[in-house]
Amino acid sequence: MNIFISVLLLLGIVFSVNTRRKMMMWRSEPPSNPLAKAITQLVGTAGGIYLSLELLLTFIGLPEEIWNPPSIYYFKPLAVFSLFIAIIQPYGQKLMAYIQKRRVC
Repeated sequence: MNIFISVLLLLGIVFSVNTRRKMMMWRSEPPSNPLAKAITQLVGTAGGIYLSLELLLTFIGLPEEIWNPPSIYYFKPLAVFSLFIAIIQPYGQKLMAYIQKRRVC
């Protein structure tokens, strides 16, 4: 199963690079895609959270086996937690805006 996922990931990267190369060849501004922007923001937010948590846990001096245990799964638990936090982040922003809006009135 890991080989299948790795092959799909590699094919996706190859096709993406090829498409980007063709788009750059024409030197025109590609149309804005809201889905692509949303995915980029999600991955960027999750990556920032992951790096921050990893640096924090390393700085505190916790052994890596505690926060990044060897697992039978393909994904790191800290990365999954970061992705989960990034997924719920917009809903937290909406909730905070709602609370602040009600407080003002």
